[in-house]
Amino acid sequence: MSDPVFFVPSRRFTAAEIAALTGAVLTNPDKADVEIDGIASAADGGEGKLVFVEGRRNAALAEEARAAAILCSEDLASRADPAMAILVTSRPQAAFAKVGRSLFRGSAPGAQTAETGISPLARVDPSARVEPGAIIEAGAVVGPRAAVGTGTVIASNAVIGPSCQIGRDGYVGANASIECALIGDRVVIHAGAVIGRAGFGFVPGPNGPERVPQIGRVIIQNDVEIGANTTVDRGALADTVIGEATKIDNLVQIAHNVRIGRGCLIAGHCGLSGSVTLGDQVMLGGRVGIADHITVGSRVQIAAAAGVMNDIPDGQRWAGAPAMPIRDFFRQVAAVQGLARKHKDANDG
Repeated sequence: MSDPVFFVPSRRFTAAEIAALTGAVLTNPDKADVEIDGIASAADGGEGKLVFVEGRRNAALAEEARAAAILCSEDLASRADPAMAILVTSRPQAAFAKVGRSLFRGSAPGAQTAETGISPLARVDPSARVEPGAIIEAGAVVGPRAAVGTGTVIASNAVIGPSCQIGRDGYVGANASIECALIGDRVVIHAGAVIGRAGFGFVPGPNGPERVPQIGRVIIQNDVEIGANTTVDRGALADTVIGEATKIDNLVQIAHNVRIGRGCLIAGHCGLSGSVTLGDQVMLGGRVGIADHITVGSRVQIAAAAGVMNDIPDGQRWAGAPAMPIRDFFRQVAAVQGLARKHKDANDG
């Protein structure tokens, strides 16, 4: 549950204001003045809370929810308690998230910093350029010739290496490390992330592996988010590139020379080997691994824990290890289960 110690609502919203904000239709206009001061799950609800229910499989939640207001699809509206303000929209969860962002502006990265400007306890090289309106917290380091745009927060103990460029209205979390990187506007890099370290490049030598120089860069386009303790290696000769509006979870490994398209979603524990290419709007479930030099087309969806060993054309859904088209994967699972049942029946007989 939300705790007012950590997250305080910016103000109260009425049901009518939420309808205007989200484009939802208020089915019981007599509830237009119902006030909402928080959000909650449909299972918890509570006085003054907004909840959402999405999908027919959650119809029982719509019937059981008790809150000030509910966002739901049209087919569930008749199941909701009319004592609540019922707001109908085709995308309840997206509308709920929009209201949540408006209610709890302090939940955004960097919104709760107590610093203004450059802390006297930060270390900013004289040759660095920090635009007015940027915030450099205590213990942070901004190296020679680096640049930080207005509105960006560099949190405590983060390190911005020499010549790195950080755009405007972004956030670099505590203890993050950035080197050899050019970063766009509104980029969020969470605590402990490491951007621009040398890629894993070695060749056999007479005395063991010898390092191949990694002299590329990391290019991160606008509106990207990178999770805590995620690592993004710089390129060997070419650049590692992350396309605009891509969102990467915690504990993800992006190897050297990887190129990720726009609007991708990459869940935790994924690993992208060197020179992998992802198209636009690719979705990777948790713990997906992709072998080196693989190309994954746009709008591809890969199920959790899949191991990708072959190129994937645009628009396909794959699963399994080694990964394959999802229908083939489920056919194989069904066949193995069928064989197991036959073996069990034979032994029981």
